[in-house]
Amino acid sequence: MLPLLAVLIVGAIFNREGAFFEWQTHRAMLREISVHGILACGMTVVIITAGIDLSVGSVLALAAVSFALLSMPLGWSAGLAVPAVLAVGALAGAVNGVLVAVPRIQAFIVTLASMVFARGLAKLLADGKKVTSSFQTADGGFVSVPQPAIFETIDARVLGGHISVVTLIFGCAALLTWLILARLNVGRYLYAVGGNPEAARLAGVPVRATLIFAYAFAGLLAGVAGICQAAQETHGDPETGMGYELDAIAMVVLGGTSLMGGRGGVGLTLVGALTLGYLQKVLSLNAYSTEARLMLTGVIIVAAVLFQRSLRARNQTA
Repeated sequence: MLPLLAVLIVGAIFNREGAFFEWQTHRAMLREISVHGILACGMTVVIITAGIDLSVGSVLALAAVSFALLSMPLGWSAGLAVPAVLAVGALAGAVNGVLVAVPRIQAFIVTLASMVFARGLAKLLADGKKVTSSFQTADGGFVSVPQPAIFETIDARVLGGHISVVTLIFGCAALLTWLILARLNVGRYLYAVGGNPEAARLAGVPVRATLIFAYAFAGLLAGVAGICQAAQETHGDPETGMGYELDAIAMVVLGGTSLMGGRGGVGLTLVGALTLGYLQKVLSLNAYSTEARLMLTGVIIVAAVLFQRSLRARNQTA
């Protein structure tokens, strides 16, 4: 919490003539972090098992392209397109989980390979270009179709225009993750596997099934994030989501979830997401260049993690 409080204090001091105190600033920040935050919820579950998933940004792109293709050129309804895309994301994650759990290939290697594969598949499906509401037909002509209503719904604002729908979706993803980790047996299994997989196996925990679930869940939420990304951009871009996996990992670690596994939670991830989001917003309000924002963000993330580690060490020796 302290890094978040520090960022909020800095924002209050350097408020850009009161812009930091306006609700539209906070609403925009929440909208901007929502897609990354959805990925971070899935990443939290994977990291709790002492794993990592580098493929979520590419799976997001695959989901965005698939959703755009199904919704516009193929004309599928939202009721069919959304479940199909979620299935694609969950399947991609499940494949990662099987490769990690069964032949015991390192998660870094597995998800690095799937990151490249999913990005290539997204480009193949999109034929190397953005999938929009204007497209070429089989006979060589061009057709323009109306923007699907689901795109406008996801990109809309509700509650009197005070909050974005995508932010509510982020909240639902966080709630679902909390329910899994705190209220279901599989949540206890996830922590057990992350703490000591061999001890968990001897205690009767289905280690392989738990790992497959963790990566499938991360893939499912990457599918959700891809749908939101396509709706916000109004097209499916095979290049979208590059580097998003790093932002998701940063949110999880910045919140305090241990990369060693067995400790953490989605509440901490929410704190990390808000910290990173407000940091970017404060730097943006004060007209820092993109390059400066990237460098400062990297330095502050390392400093925050070192600070949290020192606090944990102090608590353990107390």
